[in-house]
Amino acid sequence: MAAPAGRCLWRVLAPRRGCIFPGLHQRLAVAPALVSGAPPARSYAAAAKTAKKGSQKTKQEETKKKQVTKRRLLMSKPVDDVYLTWYYERPSYDLEEAVGMLKKFQELDFTYPKQYVYINVFLDMALQKKKKVDPFASTVLLPYRFTDETNKVLVFTENEQEAEIARENGAAVVGGVELIKWILEDEIQVDFYVAVPAIMPKLIPLRNKLRRKYPSTKRNSLGHDIPKMLQLFREGLEYVVEDDGIMKTRIARLDMPTEQIVDNLKTVIHDICTFKPLTYGPFVRKLVIRSSTSEGLLLNLDGLLPQVEKVEEEEEEEENADDNEEKNVQEPVST
Repeated sequence: MAAPAGRCLWRVLAPRRGCIFPGLHQRLAVAPALVSGAPPARSYAAAAKTAKKGSQKTKQEETKKKQVTKRRLLMSKPVDDVYLTWYYERPSYDLEEAVGMLKKFQELDFTYPKQYVYINVFLDMALQKKKKVDPFASTVLLPYRFTDETNKVLVFTENEQEAEIARENGAAVVGGVELIKWILEDEIQVDFYVAVPAIMPKLIPLRNKLRRKYPSTKRNSLGHDIPKMLQLFREGLEYVVEDDGIMKTRIARLDMPTEQIVDNLKTVIHDICTFKPLTYGPFVRKLVIRSSTSEGLLLNLDGLLPQVEKVEEEEEEEENADDNEEKNVQEPVST
């Protein structure tokens, strides 16, 4: 009885072939060859690769074709209030409607009612023959002020009467050539610099220091009307357009009446459009309005941009129509 029991126990405890040591029988088959010193026989060999001319180019072209996927056409308007935004075009709103939505967002979110209103303006800087509009900065006087902050303005003049007028109208610093040294050494720092034409030849050493703040007629910082220049640069809004053609600035407070916010925005947009001739097409590509705590709303540009182009086109059409009428007039045939 012990012998059969021992054989059964051996069958249970003995490792099964290929189970605990998988591939052991293959290694045992190769072992004699290793012992004799002969190289083991390869059960398989890699196929030789034959390089074909132009094969790499064709593979690259195939991968490019695979990567190019047809973009799904966006639908115009969703049918309900729940939808996937990337399937639809971004909605645009009229200016008055968008301002009303911002005010409603503030009420629903219980956020600060006197928060600022901002605009993001995307510009088309291209001109003819690969030229483009250079980055620029400007200061505009808004019809409705939204902050009590005023800028520090320095007035260059050597006339005592003009200096007294500048002081009376709120100039932070008034002086002549003696100020050049202090400005170069950063002892005097202000927000804007204005000057009268008589002193400009003496201010050339400041050109590289002041750069875009250097007084010039193009920026309305050079002239004889000192009170007007001081009002513009003390109370005005400065905005800057960089190389990417995007301008971001604040234009109002959300608690202001809708009409005042609209007027401030239109004033800024019309000032921006003066930096590119209307013959090259619309300067503003896209316009977004938002508040400090809300999402951005895309605005409908109809009625916001200057309409000079349309007027010129209508005049040209009328002239062409008159010329055609004159050509179509036939002279009476003599009998």
